[in-house]
Amino acid sequence: MSVDENTVRRVARLARIAVADGEVAKLKGELDAILSFVEELSALDVDDVPPMTSVIPTAVRLREDVVNDGEDAEKVLMNAPAREADFYVVPKVVE
Repeated sequence: MSVDENTVRRVARLARIAVADGEVAKLKGELDAILSFVEELSALDVDDVPPMTSVIPTAVRLREDVVNDGEDAEKVLMNAPAREADFYVVPKVVE
């Protein structure tokens, strides 16, 4: 599939991208390459490939989330911009 210059301008307008007249030919080539790749992908037989629900394989187990208090208040508060005792001091946001 190939796109013409009018299609490139229309896609750019829909994407709200300002495209100079000198850039249209370059973008036409890039869009043609993308569409060519998509055509290659559509030719693949994926009937026996199960759909992915995550980029991480299901065999990989992540650690369980465990709620803790950080165990060492001094380490937790070490990077606080301001603190009072064992608490963060933040600007007041509600009057």
